Amino acid sequence: MQVVAISVDPPEVTREHCRKQGYTYTFLSDEKLNAILRYNLLHHDGGPGGSDIARPGEFLIDSAGTIRWVNLTEDIRVRARPEQVVKLLDQFGRTARSGD
Repeated sequence: MQVVAISVDPPEVTREHCRKQGYTYTFLSDEKLNAILRYNLLHHDGGPGGSDIARPGEFLIDSAGTIRWVNLTEDIRVRARPEQVVKLLDQFGRTARSGD
């Protein structure tokens, strides 16, 4: 399994943000909004100066591209807790190994 974040920010902004925050996982730039639109995450005019931003959302997507879990919110401060995601990953891993 792999953790990946997606942002509407340009790559240089994303790289600097990751450096400052100490993120070690893959952080992709989606300036053209392909993934953001596919998963209905665009918040029109929600950013500084009326810029478009991505709504907060977490997805668990398996290797076949099937969405197994979704957590969406309208509040950037409300996110899934790390322990909640780890539990889901553990459960998903057990299910995938048992063939369910």
